[in-house]
Amino acid sequence: MTVLEQTALAGDVKDRKLAETGRSRIAWAAAYMPVLRSIRDRFDREKPLQGIRIGACLHVTTETANLMLALKAAGAQIALCASNPLSTQDDVAAALCEYGIPTYAIKGESNETYYSHIESVIASKPQVSMDDGCDLVTQIYTKHKPLLAQMIGGCEETTTGVIRLKAMQKDGVLPYPVVAVNNALTKHMFDNRYGTGQSTLDGIIRATNVLLAGRNVVVVGYGWCGRGVASRAAGMGAHVIVTEIDPRKAIEAVMDGYRVMPMSEAAKTGDVFVTVTGNYHVIREEHFSVMKDGAIVCNSGHFNDELDLESIARITVKKTEPRQFVEQFEFADGRKVCILADGRLVNLAAAEGHPAAVMDMSFGNQALATEYLVKERASLKNEVYDVPLHIDEHVAKLKLETMGVSIDTLTPEQVKYMASWSEGT
Repeated sequence: MTVLEQTALAGDVKDRKLAETGRSRIAWAAAYMPVLRSIRDRFDREKPLQGIRIGACLHVTTETANLMLALKAAGAQIALCASNPLSTQDDVAAALCEYGIPTYAIKGESNETYYSHIESVIASKPQVSMDDGCDLVTQIYTKHKPLLAQMIGGCEETTTGVIRLKAMQKDGVLPYPVVAVNNALTKHMFDNRYGTGQSTLDGIIRATNVLLAGRNVVVVGYGWCGRGVASRAAGMGAHVIVTEIDPRKAIEAVMDGYRVMPMSEAAKTGDVFVTVTGNYHVIREEHFSVMKDGAIVCNSGHFNDELDLESIARITVKKTEPRQFVEQFEFADGRKVCILADGRLVNLAAAEGHPAAVMDMSFGNQALATEYLVKERASLKNEVYDVPLHIDEHVAKLKLETMGVSIDTLTPEQVKYMASWSEGT
């Protein structure tokens, strides 16, 4: 038995017979990821990650599969698990095992299985962590401290994870350097805005078949994800309402043409609610209690604790599941409120997540940030780092080239002028 065959036996997936479908879908996504393809081709030649062990806790999708294949081409040894119990594409997980990347992910897995899968990845003794939500870093730090001596660093993909990592840094417990891939402009300005915007509405529509035109869509949080959801909902004819705690983002939402109000008011008005804050219990019992009959509530932030699901269970007299990914909660007065996808990321639980074309830039950053960590390991402290500007700009340049778009360059005189203080009126 070859090493590849032995590695392919590792992992825990729903059904390995799904691998053929997974391979086909991975190839389809690859056609829309030319930036990552360019990086993968260079990685295959140079092997910058030769022998490096990577533990990844990410959404197991076709796009993630192409990132894993790029890292494998660079010479890395990889183990992968899901970063959310409902975000796995089972055919992709099966295909990755066949590609020699042990994958531990089953859509709909229990919390117990979810954490056992993280433990399986940690058992591979990673030197680099790759997170989407910080669960892998947290698990290593709290339960596997002996591993920290060998850790080179990590990458974090999403806003929620960056928040947690910065809290660890503030408390003086961040165990190793981490690059906040989420903070790259070519990630959060595009992935969060265009990716989350389109895929969230895709998830809502697939789950409910609801018509958004003419309905009041409440977007909870006006960061880049909220901006994307709001603009796409408005584009489909919805009346968008924004709730915010930051006055700067609130005034931006007003200037963008949306109504802004507290959640206490929006709860009475909304037909569809989407949380994208990265915070805790932003929709609570007092909000559920006043919602319209038939209101639809979903989350597109990383964790489902953006919704206080225990509170809606307390005031419910009857719960049914009229459609896949839809739970209907009936209150004593007869009103019904629907929660989509158990409050988890609706775009990945009920749909396919972000389009490959936008994840192309995000995962381009992810791949190059990993290479950067390995090269610069001696100079990095236990801090959260932004993606270096030259990587961010390189990803943007590659994307423009693949789109056939050219831009200007500064003339020598312009370079001199931009660096000077002596020339004025």
